[in-house]
Amino acid sequence: MATAPWRLVLLLLPLAISFSPVLVHVAVAEGQTNRPLNPYCSTTGNYTDDSQYRRNLLALFGDLPSKAISNRGFYNASVGEAPDEVFGLLGCYADRNLTLCRDCLYAAAAGIQTSCPSSREMKGALDACVLRYSNVSFVSGAADLTVAFFSMDFSYVEDPAGMNDTRWRLLFDHLAPRAATSELRFANGTVPYAKTTMYGLAQCTRDLNASECYRCLAKFVADLSINLPNYTHGGIKGYSCYAIYNIGASLDVTVLPLLSPPPPPPPSSNLIPPREDPPRDLRTDSRMPLVAGISVAVSIFFVACMGPLLWFLLRRHQRLKRMSREQEVDTFDDEPSLEYEFEQGTGPKRIRYGDLVMATKCFSEEEKLGEGGFGSVYKGFLKELKLEVAIKRVSKSSKQGRNEYISEVKIISRLRHRNLVQLIGWCHGGGELLLVYDLMPNGSLDTHLYSSDNILSWPIRHEIVLGLGSALLYLHQDWEQCVLHRDIKPSNIMLDAFFNAKLGDFGLARLVDHGRGPYTTGLAGTMGYMDPECMVTGRTSVESDVYSFGVVLLEIASGKRPAVARQESEHLIHLVQWVWDSWGGGRTLNAADARLNMEFDEREMECVIVVGLWCAHPDRNLRPSIKQAVNVLRFESPLPSLPPKMPVATFKPALESFVSASQLTGGR
Repeated sequence: MATAPWRLVLLLLPLAISFSPVLVHVAVAEGQTNRPLNPYCSTTGNYTDDSQYRRNLLALFGDLPSKAISNRGFYNASVGEAPDEVFGLLGCYADRNLTLCRDCLYAAAAGIQTSCPSSREMKGALDACVLRYSNVSFVSGAADLTVAFFSMDFSYVEDPAGMNDTRWRLLFDHLAPRAATSELRFANGTVPYAKTTMYGLAQCTRDLNASECYRCLAKFVADLSINLPNYTHGGIKGYSCYAIYNIGASLDVTVLPLLSPPPPPPPSSNLIPPREDPPRDLRTDSRMPLVAGISVAVSIFFVACMGPLLWFLLRRHQRLKRMSREQEVDTFDDEPSLEYEFEQGTGPKRIRYGDLVMATKCFSEEEKLGEGGFGSVYKGFLKELKLEVAIKRVSKSSKQGRNEYISEVKIISRLRHRNLVQLIGWCHGGGELLLVYDLMPNGSLDTHLYSSDNILSWPIRHEIVLGLGSALLYLHQDWEQCVLHRDIKPSNIMLDAFFNAKLGDFGLARLVDHGRGPYTTGLAGTMGYMDPECMVTGRTSVESDVYSFGVVLLEIASGKRPAVARQESEHLIHLVQWVWDSWGGGRTLNAADARLNMEFDEREMECVIVVGLWCAHPDRNLRPSIKQAVNVLRFESPLPSLPPKMPVATFKPALESFVSASQLTGGR
C-alpha cells in the first residue's frame, strides 16, 4: 500500500477497549515510524543488564533480521536454554516493499531494549513489520488476538451496510481461507464495489497453523466491521494477523523473493556487532577469466539439467503442504460422504463461520449463556435471518465431541415437532464445530426448578410434563424410525418465551428400527437419570428413555434432585426410592414441592407422581410405553396399580461384550 501523508494510524488500547464504542487514540503518520506503536511490555521478572537472558536476547535479534529477509520476510527462532531461553520472531507486512521491510526489521531489532527496557516479553507492531519475544514459547500455538492499532482514511462511504457486506465478502469469504492455507500465510484480491473496486489483503504470521490463522482473521475482520463501519480505507494490525482494505486504489502487495541475507546497516550499540569478513586479496591472476568462464559454463549446464527436476519436486512439495493445511481449516475434508449427507438434509443448512463470529462478537464471554460437558453455548443474532439464536460451540478436542456434533446434525435436523428444540443450522468451518438453534429465552428447566427467586407454578410445570411426554411419543413411535435420546434431564429441556417445553441436545441420540429390542452399547447419559439396568448390562432401549422421563416427572413434582437425603440420616437415596416411600405410606402429596404451598391441582399432582414411579419401575418389563404414560397423564386412561414397596430389580450383565455406540443403526 502506497504511503500517504494524510493517512493516519489510530492507536487502540489493547484488550481493554476492544469492543468499546469510543476509541482512545493517538495520531501517528503512517509509514513514518520504525518504532512499535503502543507495544506490550511485561512488567514482572525483568532481566538485568548482566543477565544471561539479555545476552541471549541480543544474540537472537542480532540474527533474526537477516534471516527473515532471506526467508521472504519472516523468521522465528530461539537462543539459549531454560530458564534463560528466548523465543522470538520477526515478520514483514505484505503491503510493504523490500526496502521498507528491511529497514523495519533492522530498526525493530535495534530498538528492543529502548521500546521495552528489561522486559522478558514484548510484542510490537510497526508500520512495516511485527516483532515478538518471550521467555515462553509461543510459536505454533494459539493466535494472539490482541489488536495493536487501526489505520483509516478520514473519508466515508455513502452506504455503510453495503460496504460492510462487500468488505466481509472480500476479506473473510475470499481472502481469509486462502491466507490460512497459503505457504506464506497471506492472500490479496479484489471485488467490485459500487462503480469502483475494493482491494484487500489478509495475512498471518507464518508460525500459525491454518485453523489459528483463520480464527485470528475472523476476529480481526469482525473488529473492522464494528470499529470502522464506513471508512473508504481501513486496516487492523495485531501480533498474529493483519487485515486491510481500500476502495478505489490498489494495495502495493509485495511477494518477497528468496534472497541471500543483505549486509546489515551500521551496528547499533544495543546489539552484538556482526562479525567482519576477512579482507579479500585484491591481487589479480591471469587464470581468473578462464576459471570464471569454465565455472559459468558448468553452472549453466547444471541448471539446465537439474532445473526442471527441482521445479517439479518443489511444486509437488508445496502442493502437499497446501493440501495438509487445507484439511486443518475444514474439520470434515477427510469425510466427503459425510459432508454430502449434511448438505442433502432438509431444513437446517450450513451457516458461514464468519456470520457466527459476528453474531457472537467473536465468541465473547459476555455472550456466553452457559457451558456443559461437550462445549459452550453463546447467544447471537443472525442478521440475514433476522433471528436470535443459541450457538453451541462443540468441543473438538475429543472424539466424543465430534461424534455428538455429527449425531445432532444427522438426527435432529430431520425431526419436526413443536416440543423439540429446532436446529437452525450447522458449521464446521474455521476448525470449529458449531450448532445453531432457535434461542430459548427462558433457558433450561433446571435453572427454574431450583431457583430461589422465581418458583415455577404448578400449571406451568404440568404443561411442561405434557409437552415433554408429547416430544418422547414423537421420537419413540410417531417418526419414521425410533429415536433413543439417551440423556433426558432438566438441563436438556429448554423453555421458550411462553415456558413451552422443548427437548434438546441429541448428541447421544441413536436411531433404531421400530419394534427392535434392547441394543448393547457403551454407557451414555447422566448419573441419576440412567436406567439402573442399562448401567449394569450396557443395554439401551426405549424403556431406558422412559425411566429417565419418570425421574424427570418426579423431579418436577417434588422440586428435588435425583439424590435425596433421608430425614433420619445423612445417607442419600435416589429420588425414586424417596417418592415410593411416600406413595407406599399413603402420603403421596407429601412428595410435592413444599415451595408450592399446596397451590396445585391434587388430581394432577398425584397423576404425575404415580406415572413418574411407573415409568421409573426397577423392572423395565413393567414400565409403560411412552404412549401409555401420556394417555394416563392426559386422563385418557386410569392410574396404574403399583406395589406399596419399591420392587427390587433382578437383572444381570449381558453375556455379549460391549460394542461401540456407532454400531447402532444410524449411529454416530
